[in-house]
Amino acid sequence: MTSPESMPAAASLDAFASSKLAGLERRQLRRRIVTTDGLDAVRVEQDGRTLLNFCSNDYLGLSRHPEVIAAAQAATARHGTGAGASRLVTGGHPLLFELEARLARFKGTKDCIVFGSGYLANLAIAPALMGAGDLILIDELAHACLFAGAQLSRARVETFRHNDLADLEARLVEMRPDARRAMILTDGVFSMDGDLAPLPGLLAIADRHDAWTLVDDAHGVGVIAGGRGSAHAFTPPALAPLQMGTLSKSLGSYGGYLCASNAVCELLRTRARPLVFTTAPAPASIAAALKALDLVETDTAMCERPALLARRFCAAAGLPAPVSPIVPVILGSASAALEASSRLREAGFLVTAIRPPTVPRGTARLRITFSAAHDEADIDRLAGLVAAYAPQQEAAE
Repeated sequence: MTSPESMPAAASLDAFASSKLAGLERRQLRRRIVTTDGLDAVRVEQDGRTLLNFCSNDYLGLSRHPEVIAAAQAATARHGTGAGASRLVTGGHPLLFELEARLARFKGTKDCIVFGSGYLANLAIAPALMGAGDLILIDELAHACLFAGAQLSRARVETFRHNDLADLEARLVEMRPDARRAMILTDGVFSMDGDLAPLPGLLAIADRHDAWTLVDDAHGVGVIAGGRGSAHAFTPPALAPLQMGTLSKSLGSYGGYLCASNAVCELLRTRARPLVFTTAPAPASIAAALKALDLVETDTAMCERPALLARRFCAAAGLPAPVSPIVPVILGSASAALEASSRLREAGFLVTAIRPPTVPRGTARLRITFSAAHDEADIDRLAGLVAAYAPQQEAAE
């Protein structure tokens, strides 16, 4: 057998990749990207079959809204297909400044920065504000990009138990005295479980320990509290000093943002590497988000519909009532989730199996999401099928 030392570099690289792929295949954890042609807001075509899409994050169907499409087309005709460079090199097209001002007003902050994606936004924020000698505490089920940004910061990164305020405070009591600065990171709506962070209690703890809070509200804006987002699910609203979100889910476009104070945003405009060293978002994406924001701000019923449909589904399927348009059906093993997804596909539904490491080991699941464009009859039919899987919780792998 040829040793790695005697193999050409390209061959050893391929051997390594093939070995890793084989291991993933054995554990049923290999991913494959399937060609998918969107037909409308809720129907897609895969391998010649039309499927009802129940796993998209386009919660309001706005990526297919004619006014949103028209706004993107007009922006392309006026500003071109791309931004050409970083905003710090060539400046920004006017729509970017308009969107930032609109988002700041919408979120109740003084300023806003738009990034190329939500992932880039979270890669930018913690490293620009934190460093060696600082402490970051992050909910154990927070999105992967929050973890990635925290790790890039060079701060000490520790997790706290999911939505466990007592555990969070205990860790701050233990670790905060040794840290120069502290930050708490959490989702507003957790992307795989659909539950809300306990923001009022979390922000109170943060204030007691002088910890800055970053809330990722990617799955809250447009669908929680009449579209205002997870902070407004509480009375009074629980407004974090760092409010991050995306343009790519309920707003039907592409990009991410941070809403914060003017001083914080100005600092990030200078120090946030994913802003400084990345080409600005395309004009079409910004114009589409502006028009989508118009619709969110004026159509409360549309914004409330996805969560209402999720509750209808859960009542019919015998599942606990949800608080967002995200409903997890936890089946345990990867094989159980893949089998359930395959059976739903045969019945005409696209519901992707979610497996580790996206979710913790032993919690593979169907992640079902609801759109304002879904029909009640389709939801009732899906509920009847899912009800057969929901009670059968397999043992963890």
